[in-house]
Amino acid sequence: MSKRAIALSAAVATLTLAGCTQEGPRRQPVIKAQAAVAVGRPVNCIQTTLIHDTKVWDDYTIDFVMNNGTRYRNTLAGRCPNLGFDQRFAYKTTTGSLCDVDTITVLPTGSSIPGPTCGLGKFVPVRLAGR
Repeated sequence: MSKRAIALSAAVATLTLAGCTQEGPRRQPVIKAQAAVAVGRPVNCIQTTLIHDTKVWDDYTIDFVMNNGTRYRNTLAGRCPNLGFDQRFAYKTTTGSLCDVDTITVLPTGSSIPGPTCGLGKFVPVRLAGR
């Protein structure tokens, strides 16, 4: 093989490998959260003792329902893999408040090994659409 043929083969191989490492088209997030209307300004924190229930909608969205019926929607800082599938999470606080700087950890069903840890977003008071 000539030097030119070797150089050409190396260039083709490099371009082929570069094509393999490029990201494909980005997938759109799968959002299953019921539509909601904001009924107030976002807050940084909610008191954990006032949380009555939580509703995990998908890998991005959790509603925190308070004892007085107020619903706070938290859209996570990024996707939290398997949160929507397992629909269980844990958190730790030292202040008695859960804040937008805190994290949650997915609790996989049937496993004692914790799942991903993910950052929270702001807590937006909402009313579910159609209610």
